[in-house]
Amino acid sequence: MKTKSIYIYPNEERSGCRIISLGMMSFLKRRIKRVAFFKPVIDQCCEEEEDINAVLEYFRLEQSPDSAFGLTLSEAQHRLLSSGHVDELLGAIIERYKALGDEYDFILCHGQRRNIFENLGFDLNIKIANSMAAPLLPVLKGKGRDPESIFNNLRIFDKFLKNSDGSVFALCVNRVDPEVLPVLKKKVREWDYPVFLLPENHELDKLTMAEIARQLGADLVIGNPRQLDRTVNGSRVASMTVKNGITRFREGDLIIVPGDRDDIVFGTILANISRNYPSVAGLLLTAGLLPEASLIELLKGLDVPLLPVLSLAAETETAVRMVRDIKPGITLDGERKISLAMGIFNEFVDLEVMEERIETSSVDSLTPVMFEHLLYEKAKKNQKNILLPESGDERVLRAAEIALRRGVARITMLGDPEEVKARCHSLGLNLDDALIIDPRNSPWQEEFAERFYQLRKHKGIIRQIAREMMTRIPYFSTMMLDHGYVDGIVSGATHTTRETIKPALEIIKTGPGVKLVSSIFFMLLQNRVLVFGDCAVNPDPDPEELAQIAISSAATARAFGIETRVAMLSYSSGGSGVGKDVEKVRRATEIVKKLRPDILVEGPIQYDAAIDPGVAALKMPGSSVAGKATVFIFPELNTGNNTYKAVQRAAKALALGPVLQGLKKPVNDLSRGCKVGDIVYTIAITSIQAGAGG
Repeated sequence: MKTKSIYIYPNEERSGCRIISLGMMSFLKRRIKRVAFFKPVIDQCCEEEEDINAVLEYFRLEQSPDSAFGLTLSEAQHRLLSSGHVDELLGAIIERYKALGDEYDFILCHGQRRNIFENLGFDLNIKIANSMAAPLLPVLKGKGRDPESIFNNLRIFDKFLKNSDGSVFALCVNRVDPEVLPVLKKKVREWDYPVFLLPENHELDKLTMAEIARQLGADLVIGNPRQLDRTVNGSRVASMTVKNGITRFREGDLIIVPGDRDDIVFGTILANISRNYPSVAGLLLTAGLLPEASLIELLKGLDVPLLPVLSLAAETETAVRMVRDIKPGITLDGERKISLAMGIFNEFVDLEVMEERIETSSVDSLTPVMFEHLLYEKAKKNQKNILLPESGDERVLRAAEIALRRGVARITMLGDPEEVKARCHSLGLNLDDALIIDPRNSPWQEEFAERFYQLRKHKGIIRQIAREMMTRIPYFSTMMLDHGYVDGIVSGATHTTRETIKPALEIIKTGPGVKLVSSIFFMLLQNRVLVFGDCAVNPDPDPEELAQIAISSAATARAFGIETRVAMLSYSSGGSGVGKDVEKVRRATEIVKKLRPDILVEGPIQYDAAIDPGVAALKMPGSSVAGKATVFIFPELNTGNNTYKAVQRAAKALALGPVLQGLKKPVNDLSRGCKVGDIVYTIAITSIQAGAGG
């Protein structure tokens, strides 16, 4: 079956189509270069359309929101009523659809959640999909239904689909009660098209503090915006005194209280910090009242994560009703929900079957979104154990939770287990699946010290110093990697680059045939991914070292699915330039060609000739690398470091790295200014390196 689009068909309300939209877009973006999203009919203006905004922003699609829909509901009704012909309505939608199709390789369509023209005797979704020649991906709801009921619905719906003359790509039954899944699987083994069963997950059906804040228009008056991702298990009005109220709090409660009840506000925040009380989701202050400004400043000055405190003008009774009426969903500000939804889709939808059901044209370059999803896909297959030694950093804890939720890796952390659990409790994070080791009380201390002594005694290290070194987190971490207790290390959020790399050089050392540890950055530009090396480790490599950097960088690029064409950069191209620096690059290029004739390499070459086909045609015609290089090797650190930062800022590129290469086992360094997403990427990269042998 060859198709340029798929039409997600929401058969009924609350079927959980957003999981399918996110999962399908993720699947498509890994395989197709230019994918667009399209809703034929939207309920309101596109600025308020959640499905469009969620998909376009999360996957950073290049299309504008205005191009992502055909008509608004009022426009569709007006056209039908004024003309009396459904073909005119369909024509207006198809015109917008075709305009999008001229610019993109594939379009994922998301139909209307309800049949807005049911009274006219037809289903608009079916008519639109047939007009587009788009195969259907219907989504049925399984929640609250027994196996027989779901199976009967499937048979009825299958008959309906066959009578509609539409082709079916696959069918999803979403939100199936987990106890129903095993029985239902036996009933749907034989079907004309794949039927995927996705279980109900109660956390996806719960509100977050962000959803409450956004839908109520409430203000965040205390706490960090990141804390708004906390899950709300239920709501509770606090009217008792603190001593009685806090004993009735439950895990994940939203505490609704008049804003002038300073005692309850303070008591709730303190109870949340305490290990002896449940971790509530947050506070909603009503009646537009707030604690005194001095008291708010007092709370903000506490050196602990504070739960989010929202303020609402409505009275308490009204606020309770407003919260009750909010419908939970998967939104952009809910990274934890998105990660969970992606995990469910990837686990319960057979992606190999999906691959067989769709034919796509090959792409000549790897786009950033493809690369990002390739990282997660490869890392998930590896399931390596990655050590995050800096458990005292909130960013690391949040990244660890996301990595676990997305199945990127198994996670081990260093620190006092009780302290780490308490901090997770106060942040509303779940790291139950992470292994937490306290190096201060580890039985490995003496074993590690002896190993370090044997490795470094030729450098004058004595046993007493070796023992002292093992009390340092970077050295203890590296020794865990050396002994195989973990598969890779991601550090640097609080430690310097030297503190991260030096133990690895002393203990792990380089791999077979490699004499030099170097680094690369993955540069995620708008429509392609490049590799820059070495921009972080070696100040002024000689020709042999520069050749080693090029060979290592080419191997890294290949390991991550990047077609490898290496440009050895200099201030001149080909044989036009002379001088010590040019000769170094020319000699390094010759060494690469001699040692690795399988690598496409060109040098010396200028950056513009390496990346721009037009310039390449003038300066180096006939070159297999010029104009289409993917791996850029800088002659020394000063040039490399400044260039990657210039490209990062000027092109608004995402720079992932530095990624260390050449070690027997992977150790990767973070920037101390790194964001949570940077850490998650680096965990995935390290997991892939571990699977490839370092």
